[in-house]
Amino acid sequence: MVARCVFGIRLHVIVRETNEEAWQAADSLISHLDDETIARAQAAFARTDSVGQQRMAALHNGRRDKLEISPNLWAGVGLARGGAGTALVGDAATVAERINEYAALGIDSFIFSGYPHLEEAYRVGELLFPLLNVAVPSIPQPQNLRLQGEAVANEFIPRKVAQS
Repeated sequence: MVARCVFGIRLHVIVRETNEEAWQAADSLISHLDDETIARAQAAFARTDSVGQQRMAALHNGRRDKLEISPNLWAGVGLARGGAGTALVGDAATVAERINEYAALGIDSFIFSGYPHLEEAYRVGELLFPLLNVAVPSIPQPQNLRLQGEAVANEFIPRKVAQS
C-alpha cells in the first residue's frame, strides 16, 4: 500500500452577494482598529518563534494598504490576530473559483471560518457551498427505528420528584 500525502489549508471566508459587499465587510472588520493597536499586535507577533506567524506578518508589514496579497486573498485578519490571518473575499462565484484553484494545486482539505461566526457560516452554506463540487459523506441510518419504551413511560413521574 502506498501512503498518500494529504494537504490542507485554513482560511477565513468573507462571502457576500457581490464582490463590493464582500470587500466592504472585510474593511469593516478592521475599521475600529487604530494604528497603535495594530503596532502592538505586530510587535507581539515579531517576538514569536513561529515561522508561519513571521511569514504572515511579512505579507503586509502591518500596513492597511497592502492587505490584498493575491487575488481575493485578504490579510487583514492578521493585522491584530495571530494564527490564520488570511481570508478569501468576494461573491460566491469568485470565492468558489479561488477554492477550486487551491484544489487544482493539490489541496485536499479546507478549514473555513469567518466573522461573525454564525452569520458567516450561514452565508457560506447558502451562497458558497452550492457552487462547490464536494462529496457529502453518507451516514448509515440505523435499521431499527422503533421506540424502545421512551414514549410509554413519559407520563410517569418518579416518586421523589412527585413528592418535592
